[in-house]
Amino acid sequence: MSRRDTRLARLLVAAVAACASVAVSAQDLLIRNATVHTATSQGTLEGTDVLVRGGRIAALGRGLSADGVHSVDAAGRPLTPALFGGVTGIGIEEVSGESGTRDDRLSLGEASDMAVRPEFDVTLAYNPDSIVIPVATVEGIGFTLLSAGSASSIIGGQGAPMRLDGSIDPAGPKVLHLSLGSAGAGQSGESRAAQWMLLDQLVDEARGRLPAGSHVAALTPAGKRALLRYLDGNGVIVVGVNRAADIRQLLRWAKAHGLRIAIRGGAEAWKLAPELAAARVPVLVDPLVNLPSDFDQIGATLENAARLHAAGVPVAFAQASDASHNARKLRQLAGNAVANGLPWDAGLAGLTRVPADLLGVDAGSIAVGRRADLVLWTGDPLDVAQTAVQTWFDGRAIPMRSRQTELRDRYLHPRTPASEGGLPRAYPAAR
Repeated sequence: MSRRDTRLARLLVAAVAACASVAVSAQDLLIRNATVHTATSQGTLEGTDVLVRGGRIAALGRGLSADGVHSVDAAGRPLTPALFGGVTGIGIEEVSGESGTRDDRLSLGEASDMAVRPEFDVTLAYNPDSIVIPVATVEGIGFTLLSAGSASSIIGGQGAPMRLDGSIDPAGPKVLHLSLGSAGAGQSGESRAAQWMLLDQLVDEARGRLPAGSHVAALTPAGKRALLRYLDGNGVIVVGVNRAADIRQLLRWAKAHGLRIAIRGGAEAWKLAPELAAARVPVLVDPLVNLPSDFDQIGATLENAARLHAAGVPVAFAQASDASHNARKLRQLAGNAVANGLPWDAGLAGLTRVPADLLGVDAGSIAVGRRADLVLWTGDPLDVAQTAVQTWFDGRAIPMRSRQTELRDRYLHPRTPASEGGLPRAYPAAR
């Protein structure tokens, strides 16, 4: 970034901070002269103003005016919808290595016990005050899908999309998480063939098809009710699966039972791109998966997202590992997908509109009537050298700080007196 760009970015931060300090609770806002990436069929609008009234986008155009509304001069910088953070444990996972701070996984007995609990709902443990949330929002992340897993079943449980604006309730319908292939082998007798047998039995049980007196029942009454909500297309089932053969079988199984599915991972999904497009199955890919870390990913390629998109498959993004504390890296993944053939607009859509549409979230695009969850950037949001200047939820500017930024500022100035925010007396040697 040039010195001129750095100075301009600082001026933008100062202007937005002044606006936020004057009216913290304001939901009316005018952003002037932005490069607006709408993530809709309108595409990118140069030199455009965005007017927010009551937390929703009221108008897009040039030379907009609004008396008494606080305004921010974007100086031509990119404005996007707030980004999707992927499938994460944000709000239900504080420290990955400390089990007492994790609420994303169920463990009931040994895997052989097959304690199937689709009623396991991680949203009940969501903490809107988690210190992980500001780490994501200052990087432009506006919503995420909570993951759910089980040590004893290929059915992990239920998660939901959550807006990271302090709300405690889900931002869209709940989803059911399912793991297939080698990822679910340990919960299915070490056989992927058994996975389909078990799934068919669970569907029969939920629908009351088991013979009278059968002893293979695995669902509780609450579990039956939970599973029934996802049958016949009444909810989305997010399936973690990579191998093409397993994806092919998944498409057949979903069609047979009338299920709505989305694929998470899909390292070899490009091999079945036409079939996925025909079935309208979205794929949440990690574009950096290009080496066979196991036998389910022999066909992994950096061009996965590009090939899927070219065939008409809705493509979104989700990290393969350590997603909760690295949600900010999802735009790096999108940038890598673009570098390997995915159109730029499709890269942005995979971070905004596509996951929002999949999860039923009122976000993901900049259009009249939509919620004003927005991010102003110093430059191209798919370039990791650029940063978020300001994130807004419903037109409200959030504080652009987190525990990470506070620690950064504290230790960059070790000689500042403790009374002025420097190191406390516990660190006299550092003075």
